[in-house]
Amino acid sequence: MPARARQLNTKKAYIPLLAATAALALNFWAWTILSPLGTRYADELSLRPVALALLLAIPVIVGSLGRIVLGALTDKYGGRRMFAAVCVLQAAVVAVLAFAGDYPSLIAAAVFLGIGGASFVVGVPFVSAWFPSEKSGLALGIYSVGNAGTALAGFFTPRMDDAIGRRQTFFFVALLLAAMAVIFTFKIKNAPGWRASSASSLSQIKKASDNRMTWDLASVYAITFGAFVAFGVYLPVLLKVAYDLPATDAASRAAGFILLATLARPIGGWLSDKIGGKPVIRISLAAIAALAAYLALQPDLRVQTTAVYLSLAAALGTANGAVFALVGKLVKAGSVGSVTGIIGAVGGLGGFLPPLVLGITYERTHSYAVALFLLAASSLAILFYANYRFRDSMYRVRI
Repeated sequence: MPARARQLNTKKAYIPLLAATAALALNFWAWTILSPLGTRYADELSLRPVALALLLAIPVIVGSLGRIVLGALTDKYGGRRMFAAVCVLQAAVVAVLAFAGDYPSLIAAAVFLGIGGASFVVGVPFVSAWFPSEKSGLALGIYSVGNAGTALAGFFTPRMDDAIGRRQTFFFVALLLAAMAVIFTFKIKNAPGWRASSASSLSQIKKASDNRMTWDLASVYAITFGAFVAFGVYLPVLLKVAYDLPATDAASRAAGFILLATLARPIGGWLSDKIGGKPVIRISLAAIAALAAYLALQPDLRVQTTAVYLSLAAALGTANGAVFALVGKLVKAGSVGSVTGIIGAVGGLGGFLPPLVLGITYERTHSYAVALFLLAASSLAILFYANYRFRDSMYRVRI
């Protein structure tokens, strides 16, 4: 972190941090707004499981690929402008979604909703620039709490749909996004001393992609954030189908899972500030493998099963926080957006396939065991890979 960051007024830094966190939460609400309504759309439009899974997965893949572009643009134009622009666009998309009444129009809206998921990479360089290195892990962890927007979507969207109607629900979320765009346009600034990257966006992306550390951390994030996204978009369906829960109850439980995973991210960042990101990632991956293997046995939904689901959420969130704590400590300020974009894109792609796998395997086997065993095996594989790569000298010095 540049020397000027150490001279920042920390109290003033928390204002843009909180604004960025709120903006992320609203964009993630928009990004996943279709998920808690998925079973309702499936009933209304007579969608097969694979068709529903595709509808829920499209925002994930668009949000993943969009992170590469938004990350590079943030290095060039700054977080203030980029957050304002993304909020305006998402407000328009959610407002248009209020009039979508058939499957093709929902698919079209889902494509643009993906940009809300890409917004995460805007805040990482924006927040990092406001804090010194020794506090960046916790700050980025706090920012990551904005991922709770998926929990907001899961909890409030179906209830608002019941209480005030679907169209009014979409209009309400669009209004919040528009208000956030106004706040970033007129009230929020970039960190003192922030300078736009002089390099082109393409060259920034290439530079980040040539960095081996980018791909090391991306492989970890593909599992940890990929699973977070996959559970976020598909867990309401899984709980309803596998455990015969009512749709609203399933959505609420899924929201609790996502909320806990989100709240664990600051813990992952804080632990990384204290003991280092590498041990946090190692322990988290081992826990994810063990917990996913247990759930693959498809136990009844008892107290211990609920505890395992919640423990999995905590492990995923802790690992996510540790990944970006390492980014904030190891990457130069002018490249944070581009590196974050690639890592975030890979993580988002990690969340694209699991919902499809869950839908396909259930359709053929009437069980989610295969998909959960794959998560356990993948976590173990990445654990061994990361443990080997962390021995490299780049993880002991700034680059």
